[in-house]
Amino acid sequence: MIPIALGPAVIGAAVAALVASVGGIGWAAVQKRRVIRIETAEEAAEAAQAQLPGFAVSGAVVGADGRGALAVADDGRVAAVKRVGKRIAVREVTWRTVRATQEGILVETGDRTLGAVMLSRVDVLDIRRLAPRNIGV
Repeated sequence: MIPIALGPAVIGAAVAALVASVGGIGWAAVQKRRVIRIETAEEAAEAAQAQLPGFAVSGAVVGADGRGALAVADDGRVAAVKRVGKRIAVREVTWRTVRATQEGILVETGDRTLGAVMLSRVDVLDIRRLAPRNIGV
């Protein structure tokens, strides 16, 4: 057996490399799990206006968890807004797909990419305030 003498500098460098790699893996895991929120109703409104032609937003509401939003146009059209990765996806839906649940408002988009959009802790009164007067919500 050949004895190998490791100096304190070599041991220190090995420990530092191990700590740095474990820290990097931990940071990557946290970033991957972190939910990117829709922060404001204005952010949802801007996305709807940018992605839907002729969609002039009169109002928008964001769920409490920031995962979903609803935007309503001046002419009564409604759009579901949801974060998909780092981008915001918007789909126009009908009022019939917007329904109240115990958790909040649920919008069944019928879109594979978007899926169902949940607006947590948003109630029917919030939606009625957004809806134009000539739409029966």
